[in-house]
Amino acid sequence: MSDKPDLSEVEKFDKSKLKKTNTEEKNTLPLKETIQYEKEFVQT
Repeated sequence: MSDKPDLSEVEKFDKSKLKKTNTEEKNTLPLKETIQYEKEFVQT
């Protein structure tokens, strides 16, 4: 076995056949107020 991976298939890959997709964020970060509220709740 070789130490380097075989990249021949990657080099032949035709990315023009890929479909365009739209990404949408599903997990948003909590608000600063929410974090503060939870910190206070845990400390009591």
